[in-house]
Amino acid sequence: MSEIVLKVDALETTFAPRSSLGRSKGAPVRAVDGVSLTLARGEMLALVGESGCGKTTTAQTILRMVAATGGSVELAGHDITHASHKQMQPLRRNIQIVYQDPYEALDPRFRVRQAVEEPLLIHERLSKAERLARVTTALETVGLTPPESFLDRFPHELSGGQRQRVAIAAALVLDPDVLVADEPVSMLDVSVRAGILDLLATLRRERGMAVLMITHDLSTAARFADRIAVMYLGRIVEEGPARTVVDDPQHPYTRALLSVVPERDPLLRVVPVLLTGEPPNAANIPPGCRFHPRCPVAIAQCREVDPVLTDLADGEGHRAACVRLPWLT
Repeated sequence: MSEIVLKVDALETTFAPRSSLGRSKGAPVRAVDGVSLTLARGEMLALVGESGCGKTTTAQTILRMVAATGGSVELAGHDITHASHKQMQPLRRNIQIVYQDPYEALDPRFRVRQAVEEPLLIHERLSKAERLARVTTALETVGLTPPESFLDRFPHELSGGQRQRVAIAAALVLDPDVLVADEPVSMLDVSVRAGILDLLATLRRERGMAVLMITHDLSTAARFADRIAVMYLGRIVEEGPARTVVDDPQHPYTRALLSVVPERDPLLRVVPVLLTGEPPNAANIPPGCRFHPRCPVAIAQCREVDPVLTDLADGEGHRAACVRLPWLT
């Protein structure tokens, strides 16, 4: 079995709503509610779900940008859940993030050389020549060649795809064990998305880097990820090998997401599963299965039983959380 570099167990993130005077107001928001996942070296796990389901908050909690209120996070065997700033300092180089918006991720005052070099100034003691060599190598790795033509450019002199490659170079320059890619292509033109995704796939194969990719696009996840975890209202409701989840979805929510993915064959007609209403408020999660108010196959039992992830009979690590699993197979 491959080395596990990231282990998340029953992670919880709760926010207390506050008024303009700083006082607690209303019920707490359970943004992440018992998420567990593992990530092996060289593996890509896609965390998939609608906007607002808690994907980004999960990533931010793993990165310690947001404090966890329950559960644990282990990075390369180190429990970082409640690590102090001093304890986190040497570990942060092992987990880096690529943000969704390449136009906001880069400081407009920094040239490309400075943006990619900054992590080295914080985490390593290198000479100016050594830093330049590392920056040049990182730019070459992400396909910005010749690197000399990009070193002194400002972000406004780059295209969207080039900016995202610079952001990836800045994350890679420390050679991290884990890369968190938060919707890395959603702000880019379709013509450059495949290039960025192919780059991430190449990096994990050649460097053995684990990638946690956050996306709302199941077709992208099916093409590039090894495993898929489908998230709804703060919880993972289905997970397993990417092809298994896509070819044989067992949760009604996963089936609904897949039903609106366009088919390659224009003559093939698929009736989309249209979910009614909006996801419930995370401060007022319904009893029983949290998906039942929008589920097209809900039964009375769904209003009472809160299902847990259950291993399925295929023996491939495929799991889903639904009380109707015997009827959906």
